[in-house]
Amino acid sequence: MAVILVVDDAQTDRELMARVVNGSGHRAILAADGKEAIAMAKQHKPSLIFLDVVMPLMDGFATCRHLRKDPETAQIPVVLVTSKATESDVFWGKKQGATEHVGKPWSPSAIEAMIKRYCR
Repeated sequence: MAVILVVDDAQTDRELMARVVNGSGHRAILAADGKEAIAMAKQHKPSLIFLDVVMPLMDGFATCRHLRKDPETAQIPVVLVTSKATESDVFWGKKQGATEHVGKPWSPSAIEAMIKRYCR
């Protein structure tokens, strides 16, 4: 069973994704913003991070950059889950260190596919 960090400022989105994660046999831990996500990633060392982009305090792009620069979190796969899904957004996300990109609204099967890919 893997620990998967779900980061989204919208409580409903966090809870819905946590259901998918927990339903796939893994354990979801939740963060509401980028700063909380960084602290939780360092503390729990998740196998995977699902990261929203549009958030207050620290957006997902800045959060991803920070995670990549820290040796404690640099190797954790980060999947951006966001409505920012244009070609340039996907390109920019990869430049920030994102591993994958899933557009909102997401489907449970898209989330499950990412879990299967990164949490063997």
